[in-house]
Amino acid sequence: MFSRLMRRVGVVLALGAGTLITAAWIYARAAADDAYDRLLLGAAFQMSESLSVADGNLRFVLPPSAFEILGLANDDRIFYRVIDPSGATLTGYADLAAKADLSASRAAPIFGDDAYLGAPVRTVTVSHAMSMPEGPGWAYVVVAQTVEARHALASELTARATMLVALMSLFAVAGTALAVRYSLRPVDDLAAALRQRDPQDLTPLTVAVPDELSPFVTSINYFIIRLDERIKLLQRYIADSAHQIRTPLTALSAQVSLIDEQRLAPEDRRHLKRVQSRTIELTGFTNQLLNHAMVIHRFDSVQLVPVSLNDVARMAFRNAVPITVDPDMIVSFEPADEDLMAMGDMLSLREAIVNVIDNALRHGATARLEVRVRQRENFGRIEVIDDGPGIKEADWPNIISRFYSRSPDARGSSGLGFAIASEVATVLRGQLGFRERSENEPFCVYLELPLVRGQP
Repeated sequence: MFSRLMRRVGVVLALGAGTLITAAWIYARAAADDAYDRLLLGAAFQMSESLSVADGNLRFVLPPSAFEILGLANDDRIFYRVIDPSGATLTGYADLAAKADLSASRAAPIFGDDAYLGAPVRTVTVSHAMSMPEGPGWAYVVVAQTVEARHALASELTARATMLVALMSLFAVAGTALAVRYSLRPVDDLAAALRQRDPQDLTPLTVAVPDELSPFVTSINYFIIRLDERIKLLQRYIADSAHQIRTPLTALSAQVSLIDEQRLAPEDRRHLKRVQSRTIELTGFTNQLLNHAMVIHRFDSVQLVPVSLNDVARMAFRNAVPITVDPDMIVSFEPADEDLMAMGDMLSLREAIVNVIDNALRHGATARLEVRVRQRENFGRIEVIDDGPGIKEADWPNIISRFYSRSPDARGSSGLGFAIASEVATVLRGQLGFRERSENEPFCVYLELPLVRGQP
């Protein structure tokens, strides 16, 4: 906004400066013409006063003072012509103002612009009444002067005016910039308040602003209130949907499990197995969808707090490893020696770890599963290690995408587990990473989060 205002102010000032410079040039030309016209007229009057009648003839004595006056313009040339009452040239350049109407100067001196000997000249014609032996008549004096001096004076005046206008424009631009910057400071304060605001803070703004910005702040607060209501409505909808969907699914699973397979025909028994399998897939997929929606919208409304990685990993381990796990499977949990703290949301972070552990139990571990909490420089790392074949490195970028499945016939895989874990880690400024299986180390999936400042 500051740049836009300054551009517009600059355009207005440039137009104003151009207008002032043009006016100054016109005024300078008029002032120079007026000054030199006065000198030209004074010289012409002195020359006309030098006309006299002697022995019945018109005589003219060129006054030196007239040329002294015109000599003030050193670079100009001077021409003159004296005409007697009969219209004959008494002295001077006979072709000077040859086509001029001399009688018009009887009322008042006449100025004109002309060209003589290839140069533009300014002319003045004055008349002088003479008493000749044959009767009264009019003598005329025409004086012409080239215009170099008056043009130089006009240029000098214009240059000074231009310099003055330029300085004034610069001061005006600087003053306007300060004024605009000062006037826009409340807008910067409002922007800073919005920028520094916690994403989960959906309370109305309380920034002090000028009256001109009050409607803007009111609109922002109105939008925040609507957004808060929409998020709460969406959270209630997700919670209600989770309850309404999970309840019949649980009942369906229970009813299916009550069917006595021994009393069914072999063909019906195969159908029942398929129903049980699909029911388990549907339950898992629905739970992950609801958990995914819950995780996303919790970050829009929940304030992040320091979370103990040992505690959240332990809770996730307990939730993810079922009691009915294969007794031949070796599962273990190893916390960090020190209580590592990271900023996060306990529920979302637990859900992310649960998904990683659940994926390892379903598709990775064959006889061993380990969950460990470690510190790696300024990061805390929750590692889920299994003795399975692992995931090929080429699939790592893909499996964190939603609904990505490594094989079309993968049963029980919704493609959301790693996506949930990756999104949670990203929101918490961490990452979901993988370590390839080697001869010395098993495959590992880890969540790495920055530790809270002050932690070792």
